[in-house]
Amino acid sequence: MTDPILQISVVIPLYNEEESLPELHDWIVRVMEEHRFTYEILFMDDGSRDGSWGVISELAAQNPAVRGVRFTRNYGKTAALQTGFQLVKGKVVITMDADLQDSPDEIPALYRLITEERYDLVSGWKQKRYDPISKTLPTKLFNAATRWISDVHLHDFNCGLKAYRQEVVKNITIYGEMHRYIPVIAKWNGFGRIGEKVVQHQARKYGQTKFGLERFIYGFLDLLSIAFVNKFGRRPMHFFGSLGTLMFFLGSLLAMYLLGEKIYNIYTHQPYRNATDNPLFFLALTVIVVGSQLFLGGFLGELLVKQSMTKSNDYLISEVIRSDERTQEVLSVPARRARL
Repeated sequence: MTDPILQISVVIPLYNEEESLPELHDWIVRVMEEHRFTYEILFMDDGSRDGSWGVISELAAQNPAVRGVRFTRNYGKTAALQTGFQLVKGKVVITMDADLQDSPDEIPALYRLITEERYDLVSGWKQKRYDPISKTLPTKLFNAATRWISDVHLHDFNCGLKAYRQEVVKNITIYGEMHRYIPVIAKWNGFGRIGEKVVQHQARKYGQTKFGLERFIYGFLDLLSIAFVNKFGRRPMHFFGSLGTLMFFLGSLLAMYLLGEKIYNIYTHQPYRNATDNPLFFLALTVIVVGSQLFLGGFLGELLVKQSMTKSNDYLISEVIRSDERTQEVLSVPARRARL
C-alpha cells in the first residue's frame, strides 16, 4: 500500500527543547485542524541530553501524525534538516525551530504561497526581532554579505521558518553548516522562484539559544565554499588551470627578462651578475613552480570529478518512530548508519 499524499510536512530540528515541545505540538495541531490540512510532524532530535526524546515518544503515542528521529550525538541543524528532507511525504515542507520563536500561525499563508503563487521556496523574514544587538547586528552584516555574493535577495537567510515544494528538498544536498544557505543552493540547482514573507518573531520562552557568535564565522566560510563549489565544482581545471597557467606565464616572463638582461650586458660588455644572485630569480622560480602545481591540481581535480560517484550523507541514528493510520512502530536499535 502506498503512503497517503499529505499536504504539509513540518520538519522541526531540535536540541534540548523538552519544555517547548508539547506546546509547539499542540499549536501546530490546532492550526492544522482549523484549516483542515493533512499533515505530519517530524521531530528531528539532534542528540538531546535532556528529556526531549521522551516527550517526542509521548507525542507520537498520542498523535499518529508525529514521527521522530533521534541521532546518537549532536550533528548540527544541517544534518537534522537533510535527514528530515529525505523522510518527508508532504507536498509542501515547512521547517521551523523548536524554541517557539517561530509561529505555526504562519503555516497557512506559507502553504498558499507555495501552492497558489507557485513559489519553489518561501523564506521567513523576522522584520521585528526579539534578540539582543549582539545577535541582530552580526546577522544584518551576514545577510548583506550573503546577498552580495549569492545574488539571492532575501533579508533573513537564517530564519528557520521556511516553506518548500517537496521537489526542492528532495533534490538538494546540504552538509556542514549550510542550512542557512538553502535558498542559495536551491537557486543554483534551478529552483529560482524564491519568495519572502514577513513573519512574526517571538521572544524565547524556555531555555537559551544553542548558537554562539562563531556561527557567523563558520557561516561565511561555508558561503565561500558553496560559491566556489557551485561555480567550479564540476570544472576545477577552469579555476586551478587558469590560475596556474597565468602564474606560470608571469614567472616565465620574469625569468626571460633576467636572461635577456644578462645576454644584453654580455654583448655590450657591461658588468653583470649571475641570475641566481638576483632576488627576482627566486621569485620567478617560485611563481613557475606554484603555477605548475596549480595546473596539475586542476588536472587531478578533473580526473576526480569524472570518476566520482554521488554518495548519500549518512548519520548515526539510534531510534526511529514511524507512524501511519494503521500502526505505530517504535524502533529501538543499536547505533546504525542510516542511508535514507
